[in-house]
Amino acid sequence: MSFSPLIRRLIDGLRGLPGVGPKTAQRMALHLLERDRDVARHLADALHAAMDGVGYCSRCRTLSEHDVCAICSDPRRDSSLLCILQSPADVWAVEQAGGFHGRYFVLKGQLSPIDGLGPEEIGIPALLEAVERSAIEESAVAEVILATNPTVEGEATAHYIANLLKPRGIKVSRIAHGVPLGGELEYIDGGTLAHALAGRTPIL
Repeated sequence: MSFSPLIRRLIDGLRGLPGVGPKTAQRMALHLLERDRDVARHLADALHAAMDGVGYCSRCRTLSEHDVCAICSDPRRDSSLLCILQSPADVWAVEQAGGFHGRYFVLKGQLSPIDGLGPEEIGIPALLEAVERSAIEESAVAEVILATNPTVEGEATAHYIANLLKPRGIKVSRIAHGVPLGGELEYIDGGTLAHALAGRTPIL
């Protein structure tokens, strides 16, 4: 079946979303056009408003409607503790988990020479600038928690940042990787189990 140009444009636009293939995009487009035009208009308005009104926090680089996000402007947060993440989605995940009351810095990626992502592209210079600025504007960063993904690129990124920060006298730690709470060892993959054994901690 050949779709009209406007319908084809809508399908192609929906295909740009993560996890949406040709068939799913087609089904979504036809559903919006046939049954939920009010929802479609609301979605279009929300997208337009978000594209115009949402930018990045000038301090931590997460998504924000203001120059400084709510987390960075909260005086109750511990500015001496900085958690480094790869994306705004990671910030929301940590916040939902609760228990962390420091501040964040979003890299927007991980080191990947194959993809053309070096230190400049993911924001390493901005990170170093933020660490130096904290000593002037607030209390200096005392500990950095590296919470990059447990992939080859994520580990390489964590090691690269650690090597830059340790000479500055900053404590650098890495989030633990291993057996999930409630998991059973026989169902855990070998790589995860190896991480858990390597990162074992003493029982106090």
